[in-house]
Order: sequence, then structure tokens, then C-alpha cells
Amino acid sequence: MNTHIVWHQSTVTRGQRERQNGHKSFILWFTGLSGAGKSTLAHRVEQLLFEQGCRTYVFDGDNVRHGLCSDLGFSAEDRCENIRRIGEMSKLFVDAGVIALTAFISPFRRDRDLVRALVEPGDFVEIFCDAPLEVCEQRDVKGLYRKARAGEIPEFTGISSPYEKPLAPEITVRTGEDGLDECAGQILEYLEKNGKINLKTTR
Repeated sequence: MNTHIVWHQSTVTRGQRERQNGHKSFILWFTGLSGAGKSTLAHRVEQLLFEQGCRTYVFDGDNVRHGLCSDLGFSAEDRCENIRRIGEMSKLFVDAGVIALTAFISPFRRDRDLVRALVEPGDFVEIFCDAPLEVCEQRDVKGLYRKARAGEIPEFTGISSPYEKPLAPEITVRTGEDGLDECAGQILEYLEKNGKINLKTTR
């Protein structure tokens, strides 16, 4: 880092933003295989939080690679850099008082742990979207597994590149078995129980 760069402290604090918003800010980090339902679930949870008046934003893996990370490939090094960038961006959103929801395969534990280390304890909520590989392949909505099996996509997670399951995620949702609203409800229940949100209505 350039030693001439100095962090400029904001006159509006994260705490003030949280009080204005009426909720805590934090990261909901959805991880799992391609086809496990990360993006679908993240957007459903965002919708429910939005309806509760929460300030939210979803960072989707494909969307981020259209802009912020458009220069990156899918090598182990590029995957690491991809997660580093989104981790730093999510940290800024937390400081802004926003609930950042991220939907990334993020296959390596060390990368997810690095993002966790960027923020204060409790600010990183790891959500493991647990769906067996065979279920994800059956869904294969983008046709990626078929291409990976045919050798058209190198270093594809779950086929030719490993996925390291979280060892102690805050939340595990069985996206291969349970319905969308059941999984979303499990997440909101965790957030309310742990004092991160106050639900205004009974679901």
C-alpha cells in the first residue's frame, strides 16, 4: 500500500447510520455450489428485509463479474482476488449502515475467512446453501455442469476444482431439500434471535 494514502474518517458514523436505518448492518455471505440456490435465496431474503424497511443490497457473483471483476478469470488466484474485492466492497457497505447480501460460490475457506477477518466480530454471517452435487447438476439451469463434464469449462467447482464446505457456518440451509421460503424464514429467524433485525410483523 502507498504510504502516502491516509484513511479519511467520516463525520457520520456507522452507528448513526444504523440508528437512522433502525437496524444493524452486516454481511450475509451465501456460499455453496453452482445451482445450490444462493442467488435465488439471497434475493428472496433481501425482498423480505426490504419489506421490513431494511437498507439492503445483493452482490451477485455473475453481476459483479460484469463490472468490478470483469478482468478476472476463474483460476485459483483470480477466484481469491474476486472474493477479496467483494469482501472490501461489502465492508464499505457495512460501514454505510447497509445489509450486504453476497451470493458467491467462494469455494475456498481461506478466502471466506479473510472476508470475515475484514469486519468486526458478528458482522459476517456465513450461510451455507447445502445442496448435493447431484441435485445441483439436475438443476443445471445455466448448462454449466454439462459443459464442465464435457471439458468445455476448466477449473469448475465441484467437477474439476474443489469446494471446501464451511466448518462452522452461522447458518446452514438445506437448499437441496427445503423450499425457498422455509430457508429464507430460517435466516430471518436467526437474524431476529441474534438482535440484528426487529421484525415488524409476524410471519
